[in-house]
Amino acid sequence: MFTSFHHFSPEEARAILQNAVDAGEGIGIFEITRRAPLTIGLMFPWALMPFACTPWIRPFRWSRLLWTYLIPVIPLVFLFDGVVSCLRTYRPAELREIVDKLTASEYQWEIGELADGRVPVTYLIGYPRAYVAESHSMKATLRSDN
Repeated sequence: MFTSFHHFSPEEARAILQNAVDAGEGIGIFEITRRAPLTIGLMFPWALMPFACTPWIRPFRWSRLLWTYLIPVIPLVFLFDGVVSCLRTYRPAELREIVDKLTASEYQWEIGELADGRVPVTYLIGYPRAYVAESHSMKATLRSDN
């Protein structure tokens, strides 16, 4: 899931993760929004984007110009949605709390924040421990075949 997990309450988020566990499937959650002043501040330039892009959106509609330039509802919606998304995004510690309440003893969880100088990404990756053992087994087999 990319930039959508913050739309779920903690109970719903836990249910989504538990469903992946119950199905024995891996799951990856990635968010570029964060509860940080800089990220929230970046929502203001983001809200200006409709002013620059609206004339080139096809099919052309006069109503789009009305709601962007004369009554700037669309830019205000961009701003509101961006700020609220930042404020609702789970921090790694909160993701850990959600995962700790799952019944998933045979699962491997990786939770953190990747910030390599670009846009930081909060991530949660979960997969059955059997995948790890199977992966190591396949690598060993490939090495012995060479």
